[in-house]
Amino acid sequence: MNWALRRQLFYASVVIAVIGFFGFLIIYPYFNQTPTCMDGKQNGTETGIDCGGSCAIACTSQVDQISILWSRAFRVVEGRYNAVAYLENHNPTTAVDKIKYKFRFADKDNIFIGKREGETYIPPGGKFVVFEPAIDVGNSVPVYTTFEFTEAPVWITVPKELIQQLQISIVGINLGGENTSPKLFATIKNNSLFRIPEVSFMVILYDEFGNAINTSRTFVDVLKKEETKGISFTWPEPITTKVVSKEIIPMFNIFQVKLK
Repeated sequence: MNWALRRQLFYASVVIAVIGFFGFLIIYPYFNQTPTCMDGKQNGTETGIDCGGSCAIACTSQVDQISILWSRAFRVVEGRYNAVAYLENHNPTTAVDKIKYKFRFADKDNIFIGKREGETYIPPGGKFVVFEPAIDVGNSVPVYTTFEFTEAPVWITVPKELIQQLQISIVGINLGGENTSPKLFATIKNNSLFRIPEVSFMVILYDEFGNAINTSRTFVDVLKKEETKGISFTWPEPITTKVVSKEIIPMFNIFQVKLK
């Protein structure tokens, strides 16, 4: 091999080395990216694709489905009804920020008479209610009511410490005027140091057999830290069945609470 050829090979090897070096700098980041919860891959501590482990999103395979315990339509006045779905979230530390749902109504002959669609949240762990007010069914009577979520939930992990702190106590429940103009009063207290906005309270009245006989809803714009308030519920018509027990369920979106 003569000197000229050796020099050409040397220059060629230098060029190849330089190209390889810069090529490595360009390509390396694509093969050595830090795992994230939005890269479309199962990596890092994830137990699924972009879910589980250190990700806020919980894997669907690791959560239990919501149980629909019952769904009913309760008469408000003639032709208008409140629809209620009584549900249970079996996952103590996961919640859903936003999910769509649908009520469907049928008469005694199981003939479809209407539907109502909406959007809600699912609180972590426990029983909760989806409430749709003032449904107009005309001259029909909704005997059968069904409820379903119309999209897959996106489960988000909630810190256990936050759930344990966010407690609302309800005392002094008193129902009167059942045979004329029913009213129910109660006292609520935010036992946490968090500001809880847009809290709704659903009351369910039960007969001696544990059957739900009526329901109502009221709102509180905000519950400040350690704040106590009075709430009330009303019905436009008498309650003809004897009320044996009452259940008040507070509802708020845990992703909207703030420490103030």
